[in-house]
Amino acid sequence: MKIVSVNVGLPREVMWKGRPVLTGIFKEPVEGRVRVRSLNLDGDRQADLTVHGGVDKAVYAYPSEHYAYWQHELPEMELPWGVFGENFTVEGLLEDGVNIGDRFRIGTAEVMVKQPRNPCYKLGIRFGRADMVQRFMASRLSGIYFSVVQDGEVGTGDTIELVSRDQNYVTVADITRLFDRKVTDPDLLHRAIQVPALPPNLRDYFQQQLEQRSGVV
Repeated sequence: MKIVSVNVGLPREVMWKGRPVLTGIFKEPVEGRVRVRSLNLDGDRQADLTVHGGVDKAVYAYPSEHYAYWQHELPEMELPWGVFGENFTVEGLLEDGVNIGDRFRIGTAEVMVKQPRNPCYKLGIRFGRADMVQRFMASRLSGIYFSVVQDGEVGTGDTIELVSRDQNYVTVADITRLFDRKVTDPDLLHRAIQVPALPPNLRDYFQQQLEQRSGVV
């Protein structure tokens, strides 16, 4: 497992549906070593901190393997590294193979897997397509959000080393499945809310889903 590209970007104002929108989704690859801190990378910021960023969404990684799928889906588009707004384009780190709570060392930084991405409309801005959010969610190719356990420096080519494995064995892909209300899996819901690393807002949401599906009011 390794870093294929490190991508950063500062918020910029763009026009979308006739109005100005401030967004930090435009990321571009950078060379050299980049400092990873508790809330983001040096040279990178989020525009709307009510839904983006924070300690549980400090770093976003997207597998390079998914780019082939999107190139097939969107053959007319160029898809440079970072186009999904990811800080790390990664190889060998897939959503069905990592658990919420797993820890990894990348360069001199240490990060923890926290949750999949549930994108907002700004993904559509980046792709110039109003249907992009729906396409993204339907694909279940969510990418991975990390918190930063230890600040450090990372760079393209760095190895991603597993430090510890969360023993609840609830994967990022499992959490993405639970976002789909058509999925009925009380056992998985119950297991998900037992994972200490899962952000409180998601734990509360899944607890509500479990109670509703169990007929508890």
